[in-house]
Amino acid sequence: MRYLAIATDYDGTLASHGEVFAETVEALDRFRGSGRRLIMVTGRELDELLEVCNCVDRFEVIVAENGAVLYWPSTRDVELLCDPPPPEFVERLRSQNISPFSVGRVIVATREPHEKEVLEAIRDLELELQVIFNKGAVMVLPSGVNKATGLSAALRRMHLSQHNVVAVGDAENDHTLLKAVECGVAVSNALDTLKSHAHIVTERDHGAGVVELIDRILATDLAELDEHPPTHGIPIGVTEDQEPLFLSAYGTNAVVAGPSGSGKSTLVTAILESLIEKCYQFVIIDPEGDYENFPGVITVGTRDHGPDTSEILALLEKPDQSVVVNLLGVALKHRPAFFQDLLPHILEMRSRTGRPHWIVLDEAHHMLPAGWKATTIPNALHGFLMITMQPDLIALPALQSVEALIAIGALADRTITSFTLGLDETKPRLGKLEPKHGHAWLWSRSHGPQAIQFRTNQPKSEHRRHRRKYVVGSLSDDESFYFRGPKNALNLRAENLGMFIQMAKGVDEATWLHHLKKGHYSEWFRCCIKDDDLAAEAQRIEKAKGMSAIESRDQILAAIANRYTVDV
Repeated sequence: MRYLAIATDYDGTLASHGEVFAETVEALDRFRGSGRRLIMVTGRELDELLEVCNCVDRFEVIVAENGAVLYWPSTRDVELLCDPPPPEFVERLRSQNISPFSVGRVIVATREPHEKEVLEAIRDLELELQVIFNKGAVMVLPSGVNKATGLSAALRRMHLSQHNVVAVGDAENDHTLLKAVECGVAVSNALDTLKSHAHIVTERDHGAGVVELIDRILATDLAELDEHPPTHGIPIGVTEDQEPLFLSAYGTNAVVAGPSGSGKSTLVTAILESLIEKCYQFVIIDPEGDYENFPGVITVGTRDHGPDTSEILALLEKPDQSVVVNLLGVALKHRPAFFQDLLPHILEMRSRTGRPHWIVLDEAHHMLPAGWKATTIPNALHGFLMITMQPDLIALPALQSVEALIAIGALADRTITSFTLGLDETKPRLGKLEPKHGHAWLWSRSHGPQAIQFRTNQPKSEHRRHRRKYVVGSLSDDESFYFRGPKNALNLRAENLGMFIQMAKGVDEATWLHHLKKGHYSEWFRCCIKDDDLAAEAQRIEKAKGMSAIESRDQILAAIANRYTVDV
């Protein structure tokens, strides 16, 4: 299930003239019976609501007083999310004999045209309060408190993500509520301005509109909305016509494929930044320790100790916490089995919570190698992002679930050919193929025979990286750098950046210049260290005319120091 909860307004939405009809209550019961959850978000004062509402016990939590109060019907616990109104403010309004006038646990309420007295009192007493208008009602709350903030507090306590919630309302104070969730709905009697910002407008009004919405969720989980351009898409780049390009935020399985140094990690970093910015939860399976210091994400596992499954799952129970699973401490031959043991636990969590929204497999062929016969690969994967050198390195059952292919780098044509041959698909048209660094092709299997060329998004911030494998780890013989010199008189192996720096300082000028002129440094940084930006900087230095051995060496070592936590 994608949509696990409804957050519904009361007056004008769930209720008509303060009454919730039997048909609506029956629909609420059907919704709960499906394993989903109900939240009420209302501007009503809590005590008043408890007197008039005949279905309070159907809701897991009531967000009352326009976001200021939480009430848990099962325990009758009440939680104030902000301070009560200042006594001097209440007394001043009472002294003016305003009617109607009421004071809740936090909210102060009256009706138009008494907003004039309210605003004068706030000004004269120099208070930081806000006035909210709602179909003639005048509500006063602490600054920054609204239905969205109250719902957010409730969701945190329920361990739910806003991306798995549908909100429905009818009036001015529901704008923030609808914007706070993945899908916003207006009943047919709602204000026109609210309807214009809703994803769905029901055909029926009030509680009947809520019944209509519940029936749609139970029937389709609102899957029909994904047939249109995604409102909450994940940006991946810009087309040649300067149009932004997106991956659907839900339901998509995608592969990012290309050779080492082609820019895969740069694009994936930008995608992960966007997921964090939009509050989508992800877990990334990281075989090479490339994401161990990703900002805002907790890493489980080290080079010396494999990750603990219980720790991974405990972290993922928090909706706003994404996790990197570092597999450096797991032997290469054991990684498929580790992943096959972990995946059912993550999918079980998804069935309960809708999260993690994305499962990212870096070097996916490590976990799902071609020919892998494990039976725990589900038939219907969704929300998977797989990164690999060539699609045909991935197990066919996983590849068959892929909707979108992003082919990146100079070998994009070969990458797309590999993908289509493996799936017995017709190869799409690529147009004029001019591979450039930072460019890629997107092909969606359901969107016709034409692949789209685009310029990939760059990460918004440059992170000072400390990838242990590249700094102090031990690269393989093939991945190491060898200082050999112009006559192959040397055979000095640098198995990481730390060793490279030490040897670079000690080799003679002829040896240093030999590799510089051959472009060996930029090639190593791109293909083995997998750092396109460092490679580009080294290539600039390699091509500079008249630069001495000392000057070029100092600049390349400084470029390393600027990007890695390693002594130069």
